[in-house]
Amino acid sequence: MIDHSVFNNKKVVFHTLGCKLNFAETSAIGKKMREEGFVKAKSGEQADVCVINTCSVTDVADRKCRQAIGKFHRQHPNALMVVTGCYAQLKPEEIANIEGVNLVLGANEKFSILEYLGNLNKDDSAVIHHGSVKKVREFKPSCSRDDRTRYFLKVQDGCDYFCTYCTIPMARGRSRSASVAETVEMAREAIREGAKEIVLTGVNIGDFGRSTGESFFDLVKALDNIEADVRFRISSIEPNLLSDEIITFVSQSKRIMPHFHIPLQSGTNEVLKLMKRKYDRELFSHRVDKIKLVLPDAFIGVDVIVGVHGETAELFEESCRFINSLDISQLHVFTYSERAGTKMLEIEHHNSVTEKKRRSDILHLLSEKKTKAFYEKHQGKTYPVLWESRNHGENIVGFTSNYIRVEKPSDRNDINTVEMVQLGEWNTDGNALLINYCLKSKV
Repeated sequence: MIDHSVFNNKKVVFHTLGCKLNFAETSAIGKKMREEGFVKAKSGEQADVCVINTCSVTDVADRKCRQAIGKFHRQHPNALMVVTGCYAQLKPEEIANIEGVNLVLGANEKFSILEYLGNLNKDDSAVIHHGSVKKVREFKPSCSRDDRTRYFLKVQDGCDYFCTYCTIPMARGRSRSASVAETVEMAREAIREGAKEIVLTGVNIGDFGRSTGESFFDLVKALDNIEADVRFRISSIEPNLLSDEIITFVSQSKRIMPHFHIPLQSGTNEVLKLMKRKYDRELFSHRVDKIKLVLPDAFIGVDVIVGVHGETAELFEESCRFINSLDISQLHVFTYSERAGTKMLEIEHHNSVTEKKRRSDILHLLSEKKTKAFYEKHQGKTYPVLWESRNHGENIVGFTSNYIRVEKPSDRNDINTVEMVQLGEWNTDGNALLINYCLKSKV
């Protein structure tokens, strides 16, 4: 048995890399540690424990994780360094050999951090607690509030898709989730804490309910029925799981925002097949058309990967033409990097680093064009804005229901309130719209 009293008033600092799911899980770990006596280290204070929750989606992500470990070791040289997350699950020995690391926890072990911390000594060699994720079936719920205003609610974990470029199933295991009732109660708890916006996060959220005999659509309907002053956003959802039924429901919803994030990855069926994706571009185009038919003002973000094995210059050009034809609002462009253990390594035709960068640059420019056109289409229109707890110079930042970034002169009394505004001209940085005037607000 561990004497948890040894944790009383110990100072801890957290650092999270990667997706919003990681942020939600770090929040859950932090809550558990605070309940056992830990206190969050203030800026400039020396921590007793550093917890770094890592990402491993690309080689760049791995490098950022190593840099973060080094940075926190220098800032807190006497602290116990705990590293967890996807990088820790995939490459635990590599992390254990980094100077300053004391404890490496796998994907499932991270939630038992207190059990491992109790017997840890700073001068001992790094300890690894790392189990296989293949048989993990337990879902660990979590919810976090970021440094702005919105909350991130973890509704699902793991993935059964095994796309050829992706290590997520190896890092997080098979798809699993809580029940609709349990998830709704977590949302209610966040609302009681003051949440005005909750983002539904996960690895493959459209697969929600596989283990409970329910569906993601069941969850969306249940959340929409919550009687509270709150709005929900659906994070990234696979196009084959974003049904017309869900889209139609969102168009009539009281609380689900007109905002979709849909991974495309490639605009050619040839490359989609190489990736082992579960849809073709015709289905993707149909989903976009359906959204714009029933929700013409909806924001649509799209993920694209450039430079995978087998993506020739001709296929990339075809992909660009297809993406340009879509009525979307923004691209999230990822540059392919090889991941050990993936089937993509078996595919011929590799692209150079220079060529991958060229393709990334082209799509980033296309994204800027799409976003600019989307914003300008809505200038002069009126939307509800949730003001966030961050400033941009002398202005406060917020987002409309359809995810347009807006600014107005700062007033801290407006934080976490919704206000009806008319959208005006661009700000000086060209990354947000100013407002013409406010109509009304609510707490």
